[in-house]
Amino acid sequence: MMTRERLKIPYPVIVEGSYDKLRLQNVIEAQILTTDGFGLFNREEKKQLFRALAQKTPIIVLTDSDGAGKLIRSHISSLIPPERLIHLYVPRIEGKEKRKTTPSAEGILGVEGMENALLYRLLSPYANTDDVAARMYENPLCKADLYCDGLTGGEGSAARRDVFAAKLGLPAGMTPNALFAALRVLCTYEEYCTLVGRDNETKTME
Repeated sequence: MMTRERLKIPYPVIVEGSYDKLRLQNVIEAQILTTDGFGLFNREEKKQLFRALAQKTPIIVLTDSDGAGKLIRSHISSLIPPERLIHLYVPRIEGKEKRKTTPSAEGILGVEGMENALLYRLLSPYANTDDVAARMYENPLCKADLYCDGLTGGEGSAARRDVFAAKLGLPAGMTPNALFAALRVLCTYEEYCTLVGRDNETKTME
């Protein structure tokens, strides 16, 4: 079986722990940073590093899809402007990492437990800086779109977000801000309109 060449990712990638970092190093060549789990919450020097990097380049965030991963992702989002973050999500897959004797609290695999092929597919779109920049900075999707399409701010919007997120392979329970940040990278405006069941529209930047 041929060994696939590692992806050259030009953006820093934030993961939770050292085993996540080791897993990604099998797949990508990039600056991979760890939060040391919840350690980030009390480490001002690491927060300053993340902020400084975000002033120079977009940053990819790839935490586990459990509750702890969501808390860490939310904390990172409080440190860095949303337009500088690229949120990626691993699927919720039941299982246990080989190095552990027992499953995690939620019984799902973290980043370190993902197959190399899955991580390769997840990260391969971000090896092309021009494509990422176009999606992030030229996409006219705004939060008002999510409101108008019933994905935020109304009764039942959380359930509709879960259904919509599933269409993109994103986890359930995403906040409006987290879903918006992901959509800015994952979809063109026309693709968003199609997915949400709205007639395609042309929307120009102001």
